[in-house]
Formats: sequence, C-alpha cells, structure tokens
Amino acid sequence: MSRRTGLPVLVAMLLLQACPSAYQRTYDREMQQLQQQATEQHAAASRYAAVVYFDVGSAVVDGNGRQEITWFVQQMQPYPQAVLLVQEFADTTGSEGKNQSLSEDRARAVAAVLTSSGIASSRLIVQGYGTTSAADSNATSKGRGRNRRVEITVR
Repeated sequence: MSRRTGLPVLVAMLLLQACPSAYQRTYDREMQQLQQQATEQHAAASRYAAVVYFDVGSAVVDGNGRQEITWFVQQMQPYPQAVLLVQEFADTTGSEGKNQSLSEDRARAVAAVLTSSGIASSRLIVQGYGTTSAADSNATSKGRGRNRRVEITVR
C-alpha cells in the first residue's frame, strides 16, 4: 500500500474509532428506553402487595387467603416479568424450630397457590422467617394473628 492510499485509510479508521456509529447510538438509545420502561413498570407493579393470614399451627391457605392471592395475581397480569417475594412470618406460639418449619411450609403453600394461578415459579423468591419481624405484639391473640402471615410483594 502506498503512502497516498494508506493515509486516508488510517484517517478513516481513526475517525470510526473516535465516533460511535449511528448503529451504536441507536442501540444505546433503545437500551436506555427499555431500561426506563422496565423501571417504570417495576414502580407500577410495586404498588401492589398481598397478605395471607393463617390459623394457629396451620399451613393451609383458606378461602380468604385464596381470594387475596387471586386478587394479587390479577394485579400482576400487566407485569409478567415482575419477581415476587413470598415471605412468611410466625407468631411465638410453639418452639422456635417448629415456628421456623411452619413458616417455611406456609410460604411454600402460598407459592403453590401462586403457581397454580399462573405465576411462574421462576418469578418467586420464597422465604420463611419464623418469629422475626413481628407485625404486632405476641402478647395478645389479635397480635399473634397478625404475625401469622405471608406477605407477597414485588422485588
């Protein structure tokens, strides 16, 4: 290659490296729009939450719990990519080990109802916390009832 033809090629290569291509700018702009859209969808989905309460010593989702989950699943229909946290908390009735096990069973029971209602299990993060994070005092039966709960939120 002669010096005459090599110089313009070198200049062209330097210009291409220094300036992003129209393709790259378009790609970057579209990625930014998609990220903005995902952020807006997450914020919208995060407005919804559900709480399912349980009887003492039970991990059975009753009619009220199923109704709450059905409502929540309907709210999540516009957000098929939303990841959901299924977190269970127990009251202090019984031993800590039993409460932890019961907590995990309750969280799995709610997750099973969610999946049977059309929510993919890959979208669920299921956790049982036992007696930590009480919503109310365990000194009263009303408070203990509020503590036997599964909270479903958007992550």
